[in-house]
Amino acid sequence: MNRWWYHRTGCFLLCLLLIACKGKKSNAPDDTLFSGVITIAVDETLSPFVQEEIDVFESHYSLASIIPKYTDEVHALNLLLKDSVRFAVTTRPLRDEEIASFHSRKFFPQSIKIATDGIALIVHKNNPDSMVNVEMLRQIFSGKVLRWNELFPKSKSGNISVVYDHPNSSTVRYVQDSICRDKQLSEQSYAAGTNPKVIEYVARTPGALGIIGVNWISEEQDSVSREFLTSIQVMRVSREEQPTQQNSYQPYQYYLYTGQYPFVRNVYINLNDPRSGLPSGLTSFITSSRGQRIILKAGLLPATMPVNIVNIRDKI
Repeated sequence: MNRWWYHRTGCFLLCLLLIACKGKKSNAPDDTLFSGVITIAVDETLSPFVQEEIDVFESHYSLASIIPKYTDEVHALNLLLKDSVRFAVTTRPLRDEEIASFHSRKFFPQSIKIATDGIALIVHKNNPDSMVNVEMLRQIFSGKVLRWNELFPKSKSGNISVVYDHPNSSTVRYVQDSICRDKQLSEQSYAAGTNPKVIEYVARTPGALGIIGVNWISEEQDSVSREFLTSIQVMRVSREEQPTQQNSYQPYQYYLYTGQYPFVRNVYINLNDPRSGLPSGLTSFITSSRGQRIILKAGLLPATMPVNIVNIRDKI
């Protein structure tokens, strides 16, 4: 009799426990295209427009939470390769050996072009030597030219102090690959840590030459961009032997579009999302007309929508 009573009591308590567990709901939303919580990796050079994409996405999808990790390009891609994140924004697609690494683990990632960006070169607001050609820059970045008066005999700006964000950043890789022709930057160059710190350094250093991403200075409506532009000036760059006002261009939208500005690069989402969850939903949003309009507003060129670019030569 006692054994029977204990058996019934145990079954009753077990049923109550199962019902309680079934009725209990998790506070975290399910990982779907438009809900859940994810961490993404982003090249810090691209953070202004990516943050705006995140803000608009989260305002539209209240059950979605995107946690961006702004870092250098090498680290962002390493996080993706290690499966620490499923979504990384960089200025290059995955390489063949990286894709092979994913395939060996039965993953099939994608690299999706979302924008065209550029490298901006900035100098102190009082530096009169703000018009250069590609060869001049190559000599500066390689360390062959160390003083402004070696290029401009009347210059009083002193030593050229090249400053960039991080040794593993996409801007440094671009300068080494596309300007210095696979050579390292001069030992006279300096890593400030982030793009805002590059701008701050240039603003207080008369002889500085800074390397930053275009989207830090290209959105006229953004208060941060406007403040930056009051403390520095953006260099004009020419492909011709003798740079002039007519053949030198700044990295603004129209000149990125026409290719007249020489230092242009693409922006990619590198996606490894086998479950087609929130990383895929964010990708879908950024490549949609709404997400592409955010890129257009940020002063970059959207990849998946037609644009009507106005020539701003007369404004600058």
